[in-house]
Order: sequence, then C-alpha cells, then structure tokens
Amino acid sequence: MLGGAAAVGVVVGLVVTLVVRDGEASDGRAGAGRAAVSASASQSPGASDSGLPSDPGPQETATGSPSALNSDLPAGFEAYDDPQGFTVARPTGWTRTTVSSQYGIDVVHYRSPDGGRRLQVFEVSEASPEESHELFLSDAVPKGPGFTELSLENLDDGDFTGSRLEYLVDSLKGEPDIGTWYVVDERFMAADGKLYAIAAYGADADGRDDERELLRTALGAFCPPYTTCGTDAG
Repeated sequence: MLGGAAAVGVVVGLVVTLVVRDGEASDGRAGAGRAAVSASASQSPGASDSGLPSDPGPQETATGSPSALNSDLPAGFEAYDDPQGFTVARPTGWTRTTVSSQYGIDVVHYRSPDGGRRLQVFEVSEASPEESHELFLSDAVPKGPGFTELSLENLDDGDFTGSRLEYLVDSLKGEPDIGTWYVVDERFMAADGKLYAIAAYGADADGRDDERELLRTALGAFCPPYTTCGTDAG
C-alpha cells in the first residue's frame, strides 16, 4: 500500500514504522523506510470525480520487477520494485499505469485484472497528512456522486505522523461500474521526512476487510524512492 488529492540519494539504514489501525479490528504495525512528498488534488492534473488523481488508461511503458523482499507477505502478494523508485507490496498479477504529476513522482495505479480493485501511490504536497485530508474534504476539491465520509482518524503516535480517511462514492470517473466504491486512503510521513499517500479501492458490497488488508500490506512493504530500507532490530 488511500487533504487534497495528490498527484502521491540513497540513505542507508533508515527505518520508520507506519501505524495502520484497522477501524474495526486490531491495530497493525507496518514498517517503512524511504519517504517522499505528496501533491494535492488542487495541484494534480487529471483529478477524478473523487478528488484523487484519475488514470486515463493503460499508457505505461516502464516495467518494474518483483522485489526480493517477499518474505512474510500474505499469500497472493509480492513486494514490487516500482520504476518510480519505491517498493510496495501489491497483489501478484495486477497491472500498472501512471499519471504525470506536477509534484513529485508520477501517480502510480495498480489494478486487479477485472479493474474492480485498485491500489494508488502518490506524493503529497501539503505540510502534513492532516492538512492534506482536510483539503481533500473541503469544497475546493470535487467529489464523486454519493460521496460519504465514513471516518477520518489522526494516526500520530510517537515518531509516526499520519492520517487515514475512509469514504464511499457511487462511481469513479474512468473506473468500472461495480456499485458503491469503498476507499481507504492513508497519508503519512516516511523516513526522509517527506509525505506519501497510499489508497485502496474496491466494491463496498463485498465488505471492507479486503481493502484494509490491501492497504495494510502495501504499507508494510513500502520503501520510498532510492532509499535502502531495513527492519527494526529492536
């Protein structure tokens, strides 16, 4: 592995812990190493009706590769070294496309074969995760039809800085008609002091646990661009 919608050298040994609290289940901890900065929806080209960057369809030519960091991932997931320089866990066999951003790395989309589930990674331009989500929820950012905020949680805890938003929307521009979409969007500070966002999308009709696992797993293997990440020996 979800403020404003954003377009989301080598530092050895940087380690940070991301807190991914499942809103209805037990808290989880996800390690992260490399950080980046995220851009807001108001600055992003191609913002979708949801306020998050849209994807005009497959146009990606760069090819990443499965990472060597595949241990301890749930069945069906792989740690993926993205051409944008970061590492993230994604379901095996998902396709990748990108949208150019005016801020930071390209917005990266991973999709299930049927297009009914999606994982999005981008940089955030606002000064904090909380400010970024507040901008996204403001009238300055257009929302999709039927937009309903479910929860907004400040995840700040010790050295970790983050915010998580959960919401529903009836449809997303350019995406399949699967009924109501459930989205869980986390924005956080990573090891180099920059901000990223990871968002998971899927049908609300089949429950929300699969999107929460998608986000939690993506965050657990996330390592920002061009940084060497490790594990906390403590």
